[in-house]
Amino acid sequence: MRIRGYVARVWAVAKKDMRIYYLKGPVVIFGMLIPAFLYLAYAVGRNITLQQAIPGIMSMTVFFTSTSVGPVIMPWEARSRTLERLLSSPVNMPIILLGDAAASAMFAVALTTAVSLVGLSLRVCAFKPAILAFNIVASALCYSFLGLAMSAYPSDVPATVMMLSSLVKFPMVFISGIFIPVEAMPTPLRLVSLLSPLTYTTELFRASIGLNVQVAPRFAALILTAYTVAVTYVTMKLHKATLPRRFQ
Repeated sequence: MRIRGYVARVWAVAKKDMRIYYLKGPVVIFGMLIPAFLYLAYAVGRNITLQQAIPGIMSMTVFFTSTSVGPVIMPWEARSRTLERLLSSPVNMPIILLGDAAASAMFAVALTTAVSLVGLSLRVCAFKPAILAFNIVASALCYSFLGLAMSAYPSDVPATVMMLSSLVKFPMVFISGIFIPVEAMPTPLRLVSLLSPLTYTTELFRASIGLNVQVAPRFAALILTAYTVAVTYVTMKLHKATLPRRFQ
């Protein structure tokens, strides 16, 4: 019964986030168009097949949609004083964070699945659909919590947090094998790319449609899972540490 009540509270927070933040035209458009425009800016005029392009587009879709709203939920809630009302109701910070992450992950899974279906309709077939499904869900959860970790900075100005999150997100995109395959990178940059969870997301998307990969899918899945657990733990600790400063 207690577990059912806990899940119900998490779901209530997730529904609130989807209604207020995610189910908006600009957010959906941002999540779909930014990855497409970034990749088109790189791919147009180059000898890149659709099969080579799809993994990068899916990686950027799950990454940008997962982190599109998460970094600014806490600043918005603190600014509008709704965070205080939430904490005075029968929920605590872990429940709020789990609800925020659930809403973000569901939004990312839906849009990334739509992109993958477009790829399938264009005959970019997934040879290993289990890898594709696991990668979409695990990556959505990982980057949802990463976005929430960025929002731990105790500011009620969304623009400040968005600037900080951009300093993290865009470098990750360029070092994670999306535009330049890991095997084509110089050795120092290749070592840096292996520190990015987005590298393993890209490798798993490549494996799911039969492209060559540098990291075996089993190890990539294991590392991505470890990143998800670690980012979730760090996010919980950061928000616990910074919560008192939001009310000063």
